[in-house]
Amino acid sequence: MLSSPNSSSSSGVSAAKETPPATAGEAPALIVYQDVSKSFDDRVVLKGINLKIFPGETVVILGRSGSGKTVLTSMLVGLNTPDEGSITVMGIKLQDLKTEQDWKELRLKTGYLFQGSALYDSMTVGENVAFPIREHLKLSESEIGQRVAEKLALVGLAGIEWKMPAELSGGMRKRVALARAIALDPDIMLFDEPTTGLDPVLTASIDQLIIETQKRFQMTCVVISHDIQSVFRIAHNIVMLHEGRIIEGGPPEVFRQSSNPVIQNFLAGRPSNDILKTDPVTGVS
Repeated sequence: MLSSPNSSSSSGVSAAKETPPATAGEAPALIVYQDVSKSFDDRVVLKGINLKIFPGETVVILGRSGSGKTVLTSMLVGLNTPDEGSITVMGIKLQDLKTEQDWKELRLKTGYLFQGSALYDSMTVGENVAFPIREHLKLSESEIGQRVAEKLALVGLAGIEWKMPAELSGGMRKRVALARAIALDPDIMLFDEPTTGLDPVLTASIDQLIIETQKRFQMTCVVISHDIQSVFRIAHNIVMLHEGRIIEGGPPEVFRQSSNPVIQNFLAGRPSNDILKTDPVTGVS
């Protein structure tokens, strides 16, 4: 999956996953970050990121707030651009995309579930899900309605087209947002903190929905999260960002067994003041 200081390039799947993703030996990487760095003014956010994500796998990007997770994924849809290095998605070099029209085809193949769901409050549920369909596909009203009903049914919300977002619970809003994100049948799905603000029961429900959606459509999913239980439920592979660098990458069991104190403290939710002087890559102080 990636080349990190502590692991060789690999792709794997936890024993709990029924559908293993393609690996480097079976298919070329779908997404490739090569020596990617990014700064905002004097603040360095990403430092020499090298990462490969293969078709059909769910990769979760872990890290503390401000570690660069959202910047890393937002580059895939052009919301941020690298200062150095390159990114290739489905064989397309992103640095070659200069205009909105250049980006259009790739964005149509990429679904994005925003952290706050980002539903249009003035639109009904049906209108929200239909929005990208109306914008990008030439379908009749009956065909649009059929597709909206199909996507809502897939997320367990059949028959709520006429409800308004304000009438929905937090978990239902997440599901509607997912229905909208998959309305165009994307090849890649980006999830930005999909379980933030949800109770444990709703979190488990959203996790299961992510797993089922990935399996049904064989999508490649990139998930930003700091919810440890959620991560171990959904991930084929996990990447840990710390101070702008990848310090570990691999299947969930690699993280459970890691001796790196930064990772162990993160997984245990312990304060890390005692390891502030520890090198995050080697784990040596």
